[in-house]
Amino acid sequence: MMIGAFFPLHTFYTEKKRPHSAKPYQYLDNYVQYNFKNYQYILALLFAIEEINGNPYILPNISLGFDFYNTKYTERDTLVFTFLWLTAHVERKVLPNYNCKKRNFTAALTGTSWITSAQIGTLLQLFKFPQITFGPYDTILSEHGQYSSLYQIASKDTSLTLAIVSLMVHFRWSWVGLILPDNHKGNKILSDFREEMERNRICIAFVKMIPATWTAYFTSFWENMEETNVIIIYGDIDSLEGLMRNIGQRILTWIVWVMNIEHTITYDNDYFMLDSFHGSLIFRHNYRENFEFTKFIQTVNPNKYPEDIYLPKLWNFFFKCSFSDTNCHVLDKCQTNASLDLLPRHIFDVVMSEESTNIYNGVYALAHSLHQMRLQLLQMQPFENGEGMVFFPWQLNAFLKDIEMRDKRSLEWRQTKDSGYDILNLWNLPKGLGLKVKIGSFSANAPQGQQLSLSEQMIQWPEIFSEEI
Repeated sequence: MMIGAFFPLHTFYTEKKRPHSAKPYQYLDNYVQYNFKNYQYILALLFAIEEINGNPYILPNISLGFDFYNTKYTERDTLVFTFLWLTAHVERKVLPNYNCKKRNFTAALTGTSWITSAQIGTLLQLFKFPQITFGPYDTILSEHGQYSSLYQIASKDTSLTLAIVSLMVHFRWSWVGLILPDNHKGNKILSDFREEMERNRICIAFVKMIPATWTAYFTSFWENMEETNVIIIYGDIDSLEGLMRNIGQRILTWIVWVMNIEHTITYDNDYFMLDSFHGSLIFRHNYRENFEFTKFIQTVNPNKYPEDIYLPKLWNFFFKCSFSDTNCHVLDKCQTNASLDLLPRHIFDVVMSEESTNIYNGVYALAHSLHQMRLQLLQMQPFENGEGMVFFPWQLNAFLKDIEMRDKRSLEWRQTKDSGYDILNLWNLPKGLGLKVKIGSFSANAPQGQQLSLSEQMIQWPEIFSEEI
């Protein structure tokens, strides 16, 4: 049973619009940029599949697998890749409504951007093909008339503004800036922030709306940054990638960034000892840490998964292995103890991220749906002569709508309830440390006055900001 995995792992640029990795003011044709932190998405998918395939009580005699497609391209490429998967073509030629191989499809797993999921969903909806998204929850994707077979794993941010403003009130920060994406989510959260801040007598120093295509170094953008030393950033890493890169290439060590995204941009050119994001406070949906995943990470290497095209590149870049074949796949002269858990956390994190947790839960939701459907079909069409069951992917929709996931919370429940937030503090001094330390939590369901919990003594503040407190 094959899962279609559509993840953003690398970008291929053909125009002179992106900086050389080692020379920030020079540009290259045919430039490939890898985001190896996102490779954790693949490993979370693989980890869940291997767990399920090794469990005799879930899908006995059935194995899950996956096909991977990179989504960091244009909308045209995203749709072409979706067609390639649906029609089982290996070349970039598709015949709609024809399947060129006998394959058992289950569902598509898409993210992190809602735009990418919407593009893929528009096509999959024609076939009522199940689609599970692992990116941040988005109201557009919840329109069942347009995306009736799309299921969002992420929880809603129903109390995020209350949580962040509660932090402002606790520290008596009354003059803050806002940086938001220039889209429907940014407009909605701006309205929520205005309402909550007005109620708590907090003033907004400025509001900056960032278009998704923003990558330039606009001097005017930074002009009034010194008006406040507390700035809230809301969005997702896809819509704010250009902004995060710009901040990382500046020295803004007097600002505390309060964010809802875990900073994942890495830099090959580290000219500064200080990091603008050191001391940031990050709000993340709380979830149980999966320690077995960390153990699994330690066992991953190119020899274990020879068909993986990313592992050889990781080993070549960071462990200085040399390629011994023309396809840049077989490695030579490698360290015997090389492991992903030896890499700095700003390059690769062994702790399962929120998106990876959503992927893990999404695969389990799919597996349990298949299991329930299989039990029902066995009662209706007992197979004979060794022939397996016959089913169509659209039949999974009835089971995906209310299937219980491994953490005993259904998809429908997760879309309507808020699980609360962990508050993380980014420790990145010296630069490259990249630790995210839990220093508090927020629960909207707790009694008034007990919703916010903090361990202030654990907080590391930005360099200049800490001197002002």
